[in-house]
Amino acid sequence: MAREMQIFIDYLKKKDHKLTDQRKIILNVFLKTERHVSVEDLYNIAKKKDLSIGQATIFRMLKLLCEADIAKEVNLGDGKTRYEHKYGHEHHDHLVCLECGKFIEAVDPKIERLQNELCKSHGFLPQRHKMQIFGVCKGCR
Repeated sequence: MAREMQIFIDYLKKKDHKLTDQRKIILNVFLKTERHVSVEDLYNIAKKKDLSIGQATIFRMLKLLCEADIAKEVNLGDGKTRYEHKYGHEHHDHLVCLECGKFIEAVDPKIERLQNELCKSHGFLPQRHKMQIFGVCKGCR
């Protein structure tokens, strides 16, 4: 967590922003939350630490965390934007249940290799990708 904090402090300095107490609280809460969180989720946790933190502050902070490459936005097809850790976390794809909304993080080296081969065969240089498979989970079938 100390490394992420330093990356964020450096990012703020570069952008001429300050590291406020609210930003510290939100960053710590986000980093301790090992799941996909929405603005509302993070707000509900952070306001327990500081009642003066508002949803707009959470939203702005999550945008800053994305810009600093500490977090990334995830849209799982339900119209709700969530955020997950980016820095220090492996790439993964998502399997999304259309019935209950559950999502599973999945990594398959064969799929990653095939995607790279596909790009290479087309002379395409990939920068990033995301794969989401929508279906019905084992529990809902």
